[in-house]
Amino acid sequence: MIAIFSDTHSSGGHELEGDALTAAREAETVVHAGDFTSETALEGFRKESDRLFAVHGNADSAAVRDRLPTARVVEAGGVRFAVTHRRDGGETGLAMFGRSRGADVVVFGHSHRPTVVETEDVQLLNPGSHADPRGNRPGFVVLEESEDGGLAGEIREPDGTVIETVRIPGSNGDVDAGR
Repeated sequence: MIAIFSDTHSSGGHELEGDALTAAREAETVVHAGDFTSETALEGFRKESDRLFAVHGNADSAAVRDRLPTARVVEAGGVRFAVTHRRDGGETGLAMFGRSRGADVVVFGHSHRPTVVETEDVQLLNPGSHADPRGNRPGFVVLEESEDGGLAGEIREPDGTVIETVRIPGSNGDVDAGR
C-alpha cells in the first residue's frame, strides 16, 4: 500500500487519526507533499512510518526546510511519482514538472483540496489535508497495486469515507533511475 498526505499544518504532532493513521502505519511507502509546519509534525510522521518520502512546503519552519528537499521522485508500485508542494503555473506548471522528471503522477499540496486531474501525459494528485482542510473535505490517498498493472485506490476522509476513486496506469518500462 502507498499512503499520500499533505498540508498537516501542526505544531503538536502528525494529527493522524482513524483510517489515515492506520494507512500511515501499514503503508510500504508514505509520501507527504509538504507543510508539516513543525519538526514535531515531521517527527510524528517518521515515528509512524520508516518509509516516509517527503518534501517541504511554503509554511514549513526553517528546521523542516533544512531537512527536506523542495522536490523529489519516488518509485513505488510500478509508478513514478514526482512530489512537490506547489508549482507556479497551475496545472500546466505541475504537468511540466512531472514530464521533466519522467513521472506518471505529480503529487502536490498547497490548496488543501483533494484533487485528481488527468492531463495529456501525467496525472496530478492532491491528497488534500487530513488535519487542516480549510473549507474542503479532509483527505488523504491510499493506493494498492492493481491486477492489470499500475495502482488503484481512493481519496478518503480520515474516517474512511471515500471522496473519489483513483486509477494510475503503470510506467511504460522506460524509467531511468538516475532521473
